[in-house]
Amino acid sequence: MRNSRPQLLDILFDDATAAGQSPLRAVQQRAAALLKLNRAVKGLLPTQMQPWCRVGNYRQGVLVLEIANASWMMRLRYEQPALLSALRAQILPSLSSIDIRINPSLMAKSENLSQKDDADYQKQGVSQGPLPPVRQLSKQSADELRLLASRSPEKLRKALERLAEMAGEGAKTTSRNK
Repeated sequence: MRNSRPQLLDILFDDATAAGQSPLRAVQQRAAALLKLNRAVKGLLPTQMQPWCRVGNYRQGVLVLEIANASWMMRLRYEQPALLSALRAQILPSLSSIDIRINPSLMAKSENLSQKDDADYQKQGVSQGPLPPVRQLSKQSADELRLLASRSPEKLRKALERLAEMAGEGAKTTSRNK
């Protein structure tokens, strides 16, 4: 059972106690070690997988990796043997296995970051690539839709006529209240 009793703040914030290190310093060192391990793991992963994966923990020779969703987990499973041998050779000779767990919050964080990046690019006037082509309805197609509308029931006729009116408008917005 864990020692969950309250502790004095003086004990937690002391840099060094008589017995060795303070509890907060141990937590800080563990967090720094996990961050270093996270950078090393991301350096070994394919670039498209890096934003969707992170080190969750390392305990008793088992590295816990968190991944955004099941599809990325399958891709990581293909990379797992190479990653395991590379980590053993470079930094963790005591590594026995890699445990992969899905953490959906990684997906949300990555989506927020990509939306923020898109907004930053738009503010700077930089485009990430060519815009998709705008689809337009030809005049001939509009005429065919009107012909079909003349032989259709009332509700379908109105919908087809609205669609035919969009011929040549491109990306203009249309009113649904017609």
